[in-house]
Amino acid sequence: VYRGSVKDFPGFDASQDAEALYNAMKGFGSDKEAILDLITSRSNKQRVEICQAYKSLYGKDLIADLKYELTGKFERLIVSLMRPPAYSDAKEIKDAIAGIGTDEKCLIEILASRTNQEVHDLVAAYKDAYERDLEADIVGDTSGHFKKMLVVLLQGTREEDDVVSEDLVEQDAKDLLEAGELKWGTDEAQFIYILGRRSKQHLRLVFDEYLKISGKPIERSIRGELSGDFEKLMLAVVKCIRSTAEYFAERLYKAMKGMGTRDNTLIRIMVSRSEIDMLDIREVFRTKYDKSLYNMIKEDTSGEYKKALLKLCGGDDDAAGEFFPEAGQVAYRLGQSRGMNPNSSVPPQLRGTVHPVGSFNDDGDAQVLRKAMKGLGTDEGAIIEVVTQRSNAQRQQILKAYKAHYGRDLMADLKSELSGSLAKLILGLMLTPAQYDAKQLRKAVEGAGTDESVLIEIMATRNNQEIAAINKAYQEAYHKRLEDDLSSDTSGHFKRILVSLALGNRDEGPENLTQAHEDAK
Repeated sequence: VYRGSVKDFPGFDASQDAEALYNAMKGFGSDKEAILDLITSRSNKQRVEICQAYKSLYGKDLIADLKYELTGKFERLIVSLMRPPAYSDAKEIKDAIAGIGTDEKCLIEILASRTNQEVHDLVAAYKDAYERDLEADIVGDTSGHFKKMLVVLLQGTREEDDVVSEDLVEQDAKDLLEAGELKWGTDEAQFIYILGRRSKQHLRLVFDEYLKISGKPIERSIRGELSGDFEKLMLAVVKCIRSTAEYFAERLYKAMKGMGTRDNTLIRIMVSRSEIDMLDIREVFRTKYDKSLYNMIKEDTSGEYKKALLKLCGGDDDAAGEFFPEAGQVAYRLGQSRGMNPNSSVPPQLRGTVHPVGSFNDDGDAQVLRKAMKGLGTDEGAIIEVVTQRSNAQRQQILKAYKAHYGRDLMADLKSELSGSLAKLILGLMLTPAQYDAKQLRKAVEGAGTDESVLIEIMATRNNQEIAAINKAYQEAYHKRLEDDLSSDTSGHFKRILVSLALGNRDEGPENLTQAHEDAK
């Protein structure tokens, strides 16, 4: 599913864009507004084609002309956008190791976060651009265990198999514990081998198992056992294994908080993630820092530089009314009535505001949703109309009809077309109640820290039947028992009551006044 903020421009014409850029730089001064509007609204693939068309039409190098016409941070940002991703990474790493001193943070960010294919492309681009071997240059500029881990990451050989062996998960967690916490000194080679080679899916389970057997998250052990740049690199690897989007959200926040702005970091991330996971980064940023990425950029930068960064960001997640008015419409629809419609045929025991629609046609609704997401733009109003006016059981039928009719996953299409608050709300409505609760519980316990308020809200309010359905949905989605995750992520009496609730064994028999008096005593 595409989660970038920059997409292919419809009706793209490379020659026409090349001419527009030429005119924007012709004569005295340059039309910076025209340059940023055009370049930030084209995908990287399209920008490369514009460079080629510019060369053919005018016999000049577009990047050289842009460097000549623009200055400062704005020039660096625009020029970075014009390079293919692998060449942009290659330039960043070349700058990081050139001259006296090394920008270790840049090396860590790039090599800890890139996929195998992205690393292979980077190595080839570096060779092509500088006629040098990237591994040899990094070996010559770094040292110790930090160097060894960088070299491992440079091979781009991380396992990518989704099939996970439970035995190997347990063995790796045990090996990491014995290599650090249980050893006099530290066996750094074991950390390098496991964290540098194993698949992301495997390592996430290893981290869970490590927490279970050691009583502490892997990050705390790394901070205690490792040091310096090696420690920072290993922590970055763990963060990217857990959530690449969260890693970059944190990097962006640190680049802008406090006095001054780390513009190189800001530019590198906004450029490199704009066509990969910028929407996910924005979502994490808003949740984690109670502020949108858009607003932080707006407050921390200025001029054309700011305008270009905001275009790459793609929207303001703080301004729900301005950028996501549809989310307000959905909330209104779902919350406008807390009582029963006197004309409704809904049985009196059901007191919800959403109920099955009459003359339901799952195939017809599937067609309406497909039409709403097809072509340029998305008809959010049509999506809202269908999803909020159908019961959950009817939405499940629509999911099946959509798959049967178009051979596509409706959830994936909705996730691709919607964003921000509206996306969360619509996608939540499309899950069954048990799936939704299971997902919220999983989010509450995974990663560092626990969201106790979510655990309390769900586990304290669901009946036995709902708890049983949640347990089943959790097992199916995450291949783990909910009870086990609650046990490993909480402690004391809080853990005991949660586990008791998770069993779904509350007595549902008739009242017993004698027992009630005894219990009160």
